[in-house]
Amino acid sequence: MSDKKPNRPMYLLPYLLIGIYFGIVFTKSEVISWFRIQEMFRFQSFHMYGIIGSAVLVALLSVQWIKRTKKRDLDGVEIVIPPKDMGTGTRYWMGGTIFGLGWALTGACPGPMFALVGNGITVMVVAIVSAVAGTFTYGVLRSRLPH
Repeated sequence: MSDKKPNRPMYLLPYLLIGIYFGIVFTKSEVISWFRIQEMFRFQSFHMYGIIGSAVLVALLSVQWIKRTKKRDLDGVEIVIPPKDMGTGTRYWMGGTIFGLGWALTGACPGPMFALVGNGITVMVVAIVSAVAGTFTYGVLRSRLPH
């Protein structure tokens, strides 16, 4: 374990700045636009699919790079990404469906919800509280759910 104090403001400042940067990027690229999200779910525009596709590509390349170059974390420990156990896949399609329904109903996925609040769309606080409540509920019920 590192000697750093992670709860001190100076150690949290970089994360705040990165969050602000991503909020600006989300706003400028219209990722937080309810109209863009509705266009996507109605298959009327490629805009969001292009952004999501490029994010998936960057993630894929980054994970492969980390695995092949045996990158280490800030403490010098090698980063190990274990293989994913797909099982029957039920939990993935069910979870994806629930996530997609929430996304379609609120007009925002979790990351951009914070950017929306930062842009003055304060009704998204309800969606954030609901997402936290859902995550908490999952944590409570996790041991009783099929994995």
